[in-house]
Amino acid sequence: MIVGEAPGFNEDRQGEPFVGPAGKLLDTLLARIGLSRADVYITNVLKCRPPQNRDPMPNEAEACEPYLQRQLELIKPKVVLVLGRHALERLLPGQGSISRIHGSLVLRGEIAYVPLYHPAAALHNGSLVGDLERDFDSVRRYLDRLLAPPPPPEPEPERQEAEQLRLL
Repeated sequence: MIVGEAPGFNEDRQGEPFVGPAGKLLDTLLARIGLSRADVYITNVLKCRPPQNRDPMPNEAEACEPYLQRQLELIKPKVVLVLGRHALERLLPGQGSISRIHGSLVLRGEIAYVPLYHPAAALHNGSLVGDLERDFDSVRRYLDRLLAPPPPPEPEPERQEAEQLRLL
């Protein structure tokens, strides 16, 4: 699951998350780690675009909180990519700034969260693109570790002995 901030101009017009330039960068980053939009559920903290694309107000995020919580309950993600500081403040309050914890793995209950710079921030500040690429490489490693099938159980000693006899 991927959680961003709020719909932008293009998202608001099309009714889909991350369809503008930030969405194109997100698609590139997902492809970098072998994923596509079909592999993830994408949503935002706010469900509608703030006027003049300003930062979300706390009361707006609070008003949308039940919707986001319900999405988490329905999707039951094992891993949530948290895009940007507004999503970070809502999903992982008190964890610190995005510049300090981006790319790290934060476990909360049965969900692993990975805070990342928002792709739109990287479009405004090109120096963040490299950080995002490295962080997505870390996401791939986290996914491989967290979503790996469990190892097969060790055979019981009696069963193992019976198997060995059968092979003779």
